[in-house]
Amino acid sequence: MKKQIKTTEAIFPMPVLLISTFNENGTVDVMNAAWGTMLDRDMVALNLTETHKTVQNIKKRGGFVIHIADAKHVTEADYFGVVSGNNVTDKFAKSGLTFEKSDIVDAPVINEFPIAMECSFVEYQDDATGIGVIGKVLRTSVEEANMKDGKVDVDSLGAIAFDPYTHGYYKVSGRVGEAFSDGLKINQ
Repeated sequence: MKKQIKTTEAIFPMPVLLISTFNENGTVDVMNAAWGTMLDRDMVALNLTETHKTVQNIKKRGGFVIHIADAKHVTEADYFGVVSGNNVTDKFAKSGLTFEKSDIVDAPVINEFPIAMECSFVEYQDDATGIGVIGKVLRTSVEEANMKDGKVDVDSLGAIAFDPYTHGYYKVSGRVGEAFSDGLKINQ
């Protein structure tokens, strides 16, 4: 029997996405965002309010990079979520991480995270049912160490997910099935 709980933000797992932009002075800004998803094969949606320094930067610069957070850098990933770029200037420098400027969007690619999705800003939706930031994925890159037979080796990523029930982070690993295949066994 199920028991009713107070939590309404109960979709699990929620991705731990690190959104990187450049500030007006050229320093790096990064925020932790669990409320993001794919809209289409090359379109992303980040449910973020305009009060975030990152959103302001995205709108001004026209680009951003989404990184998949990993277990090796959970402390840094959490830091980017608990410290606001509106209050701490150059919070990225305090993280000890490094970056390279993207050559296709005006945004930084953080070297330490295994996956980077370089995106151009499409629009900001702010009506009652608006999503927030909409972006077009121009390029996705993955560390070679996280590739196997030309594909992403998800287990090697050490990707983490946010738990909205207890506010924890969990490592995503262990393939349990084959998409678009296992379900067909029911009809056999």
